[in-house]
Amino acid sequence: MQLATNNKFHARRKLFSQCGVGLGSIAMASLVNDASRARARRVNRKIHRPLAPRQPHFAPRAKNVICLFMMGGPSHLDLFDYKPQLEKYDGQPIPPSYIEGERFEQIKDTAPTIMRGPWSFGRYGESGAHVSELLPHTREVVDELTFVRTVRSDETVHPHAQLLLFTGHRNPGRPSLGSWVSYGLGTEAEDLPAFIAFGRGAVPQAHDGLFANGFLPSTYHGTQFRNRGAPVLNLENPQSVTRRSTRRVIDAINKLNTERLDVVGDPEIASRISAYELAFRLQSSAPDLIALRGESQATLDLYGADLSKPSFALDCILARRMVERGVRFVQLHYGDWDHHGNIVNAFPPMCRAIDQGCAGLIRDLKTRGLLEDTLVIWGGEFGRTPVAQPQKTGRVGRDHHVHAFTMWMAGGGVKPGTSIGTTDDLGFHPVEDSIHIHDLQATILHLLGLDHERLTYRFQTRDFRLTDVGGRVVEKLFS
Repeated sequence: MQLATNNKFHARRKLFSQCGVGLGSIAMASLVNDASRARARRVNRKIHRPLAPRQPHFAPRAKNVICLFMMGGPSHLDLFDYKPQLEKYDGQPIPPSYIEGERFEQIKDTAPTIMRGPWSFGRYGESGAHVSELLPHTREVVDELTFVRTVRSDETVHPHAQLLLFTGHRNPGRPSLGSWVSYGLGTEAEDLPAFIAFGRGAVPQAHDGLFANGFLPSTYHGTQFRNRGAPVLNLENPQSVTRRSTRRVIDAINKLNTERLDVVGDPEIASRISAYELAFRLQSSAPDLIALRGESQATLDLYGADLSKPSFALDCILARRMVERGVRFVQLHYGDWDHHGNIVNAFPPMCRAIDQGCAGLIRDLKTRGLLEDTLVIWGGEFGRTPVAQPQKTGRVGRDHHVHAFTMWMAGGGVKPGTSIGTTDDLGFHPVEDSIHIHDLQATILHLLGLDHERLTYRFQTRDFRLTDVGGRVVEKLFS
């Protein structure tokens, strides 16, 4: 009997030896697994609340962002960059030196003609900024604005230019600006997303690439709000499902997810837990957020808004309500500004649609004490050419222009009542302070207290950042 037992013992010992595993190795493996679980729990504590507020790299000038994206590329030459030489040389071929090596997106003429702006300009405010007659409300707040007249892009087609503006790269798959900001700072809003995107008009050519999380965990994806009906699709419970029963289901699901998160420490599991919790809270907070009937008539009049008529002005009020409730990044798009033809008839209605809403937003934020901490950004993915794009119908417009175009900022630590950058006499090329899209992105992050070179995420063995391998902070913009 003893011999049989010894034989069994030696047989088991031989088995472990042949497998290359000794008893000590098994014990060590157990200890390693325990250590791995302990590390996972430590990771869990850090990522279980992926949107918890985080400390910036340095003292911020702004805490929130409202990005007013004018999709399609509004003509800066007809709004803010006044060029008398366009009137003087209207209808004449542009000098060859301007267009040598130039590739227009749609203009095929070898000698395109200069096109004057059909609308008059004036100088307004103590800053004396030039503003088109098409923006009578915006010109009244010019002393709150900082004009950047020499923004430069690398991309001449809409989807690539839009992606470059918001993700720092021409191709899809990178995190958007709002996602980077949410990743870097988290949010103080407990019942609303950190990053909300919504808009009116045409669908952006880059689609949800404008607010996608790319390779960041999905919790940093922008939440798309609708400005009519249910703010978020599939958020409401069926009539037979109570809020209490929904709470029980979410608690059970999140308990299982948390147990798995403790073991593997996967950020996507933390994103899933966060999404379930936020969705539950949004069932109450989102309808309250878009309930604009609580706004006073004076506020509606300030924005030029009518509750019975959906409009960009109402969207601007909604954007203010979002930052008021702690939303970190609000992205509001409006368009289409792609006026290759018929600019005389098509451009003025677009301006009327956004003019009072933009001006009302600046005034309202300032009155409520929010402008100091809120950075407002206005602009498109590129500008328009100073030369005409003829059409077979005779309806003349302007083509895409990437070398220099105008954007403006307000609040959030930028210097009000100033202009940065100068273009040549025809508004074609920059002659001072050319500011690349990556420079703009680096500056926005800096205003939020984030160093664009330190805000990185490791993906496929490489550290990525919003500004790729470029970008410089434009300190001239700071107050």
